[in-house]
Amino acid sequence: MKLVTAIVRPERVDAVSAALEESGVNGMTVSQASGYGRQRGHVEVYRGAEYTSDLLPKIRVEVLVDDDAMEDVVAAIEAGARTGSFGDGKIWAMEVCDAVRVRTGERGAAAIA
Repeated sequence: MKLVTAIVRPERVDAVSAALEESGVNGMTVSQASGYGRQRGHVEVYRGAEYTSDLLPKIRVEVLVDDDAMEDVVAAIEAGARTGSFGDGKIWAMEVCDAVRVRTGERGAAAIA
């Protein structure tokens, strides 16, 4: 099993979610995050005062999938998140040793199906 994690722009979450549904994903976790990459934050004006914000709002999307579905999930997230500009985000995958569906006690691949 793999845990695919993506950091994407907040305005691209709906597109990422739709792309994942089309690829057959039946569950995901979404949480708020903040950070920066090459764009290194941005300058804002508040009540006439200019200040630099180093951390930008982002969304973290996590999907637990079988090994053979990982490439399709990564491609779906990439297609939904891409705008072609700095700040589109990152995607990575990690090996998962086990998963347990708490309600039924199912383990492994059966727990994520």
